[in-house]
Amino acid sequence: MNIRLFKPSLGKEELENIKESFDRSWVGLGPNVNEFEKKWAEFLGCKEAIGVNSATASLHIALMVFGFPEGKKVLVPSLTFASTATAILYNKLIPVFVDSNPITLGMDLEDMKRKYDEDVVAIMPVHFAGHPAPMDELMPWAREKGLKVIEDCAHTSGALYKGKALGTWGDIGCFSFEEKKLMTTGDGGMIVSNDPELLKDVKAYRWVGIDKDNWKTAQAYTDTNKDAMHWFYEINLLGFKYNMNDLAAAIGLAQLQKLPKMNARRSEIIRMYLNGIKDIKGIKPLLPFEPEQYMYQMFGVRAENRDELMIYLKSKGIATGCHYTPLSLQPLFKPFAENCDYIEKEANKFITLPLHADLTNKEVEYVIKHIKSFK
Repeated sequence: MNIRLFKPSLGKEELENIKESFDRSWVGLGPNVNEFEKKWAEFLGCKEAIGVNSATASLHIALMVFGFPEGKKVLVPSLTFASTATAILYNKLIPVFVDSNPITLGMDLEDMKRKYDEDVVAIMPVHFAGHPAPMDELMPWAREKGLKVIEDCAHTSGALYKGKALGTWGDIGCFSFEEKKLMTTGDGGMIVSNDPELLKDVKAYRWVGIDKDNWKTAQAYTDTNKDAMHWFYEINLLGFKYNMNDLAAAIGLAQLQKLPKMNARRSEIIRMYLNGIKDIKGIKPLLPFEPEQYMYQMFGVRAENRDELMIYLKSKGIATGCHYTPLSLQPLFKPFAENCDYIEKEANKFITLPLHADLTNKEVEYVIKHIKSFK
């Protein structure tokens, strides 16, 4: 067998939606993006959702809307993808890396509190692998300190935590639709909030400083009202080329309809893994997976002989990965590195195993069989 680590689940529905964009001859920022934003807000139960071309863009803009003074600090987990912390640097702020909770691998709240000082202005919790950060504990403390909270939801889409959608606990939530995620637009992201005023400038930030709907403008070309001024626009702030396009949104609209079914299949696979590895010596789940409760983008284990096991699985055609090398160990972030001893040592045990909605039971059983046969 040749078993992929991640794989988007795509079909005729996505192609049909793309064809509609082709037939309309509108593939840039247009009506599909508007519709996808509306559907995502409804799906999540939030007041505002704005599509961008990546979760990296959403994280960048999410920090930007607060206008924090240069040199202020942001608490961020060491165990996350680079984008969570590079968004801090883009805004000329200082990342303060927080160690991981030994059980959940999310941000350790006690370490977070120890590393807080009066220069800290925000927290960026990450729902690592899809397992929720303890937002019910984090939010009261953040509010007490007057801190803004930006949720990195790149690894989850559609999960509730204590009855409330992840991404809506903080001031802003940021989602990823990159090809490896729970659903995809090829590349893409979404920035959400229950405070529309907070996101009032985001459409301008995402499109070179212009807050204008191209599609509606195009329709005005044939308007009999000569004063329509369809050509007019103003640039009031420095923006970026971060907009989502209609081809990506066309895929996203089809994927969103499939998401509950794809999430359910992922949960079935994780349960198979958990049952299959429970008695294997030297192997334990990466974190306390609750597949019937939460939506996970990744499944992994902690292994004492990590590198040898990864090489062995590769020899059997099984792709694996390691998510992630802690950012506090990365050269770019060395100037900001603080004591994150636990995760810097423990990450050497992590193996990410294949997980995607198209994975078959036979393939999962094959992976489990070879984890068991490793000596």
